[in-house]
Amino acid sequence: MQQGTAGPNEHETVGAYALGILDDAEASAFEIHLAGCEWCAQQLDELAGMEPMLAALADLPGTGTPAIGESLSAKPSPRLAEKLVDEIAERRAQKRRRSFYMVAAAAALIVGGPFVAVATNGDGGGSTPNNQVTAASPAKSAFEKMPDRATATDPSSKVTGTVAMSEKAWGTDGVLELKNVKGPLKCSLIAVGKNGERESMSTWSVPEWGYGIDGAETQQARNPLYIQSGAAFKPGEIDHFEVMTLDGKKLVEIDV
Repeated sequence: MQQGTAGPNEHETVGAYALGILDDAEASAFEIHLAGCEWCAQQLDELAGMEPMLAALADLPGTGTPAIGESLSAKPSPRLAEKLVDEIAERRAQKRRRSFYMVAAAAALIVGGPFVAVATNGDGGGSTPNNQVTAASPAKSAFEKMPDRATATDPSSKVTGTVAMSEKAWGTDGVLELKNVKGPLKCSLIAVGKNGERESMSTWSVPEWGYGIDGAETQQARNPLYIQSGAAFKPGEIDHFEVMTLDGKKLVEIDV
């Protein structure tokens, strides 16, 4: 037990103190306890601002407290105080649970959303040993399931790109497989329509060691990069794809 804590009864007094229903002697004794008890100080901070809830519950039948709109200077009964403390604790717990579920849902969208750029060897940050290959990425799995493909190798950059496509109600779901590209680079995949319109489908970074490099010393660099993205064009409306650096250099053009 921490210094300044005399026993469990004083811990239980925090709710009554927050509501102001202790008499002067009890309040003074609790304040002496509070000065050395971090747990009670934290609970008191969390219970701050209970007055609006007290006002909302003040006219409940059988509480014996003044009606809303009247003075709240009269002390609520200890039973009501206990009820209020329990209700606030439950509401705070519900809020924490909702926050957790929202974070979990956001994480699921980040991992499984439609616009994902990942390498097949993990996070690309070097945390996976170079001789260890992890499970295939969602983007690679999607690439392997799409039969409609177009591929090209640029004669100048030697970069090879293959785009697998699948028609969707909203347009085209596409996965780019990129090989023989070295960094550091920042790139984008652009769909060019037969009408001349251009749509940016995705952007990503290429680390210094690159992706899809034949004969590279590490498995990390030998693995291709798979990038899943989408376009509003239907597949039949697309003329070609371009893999561009963000400073305007074309790495490869892939005719459909």
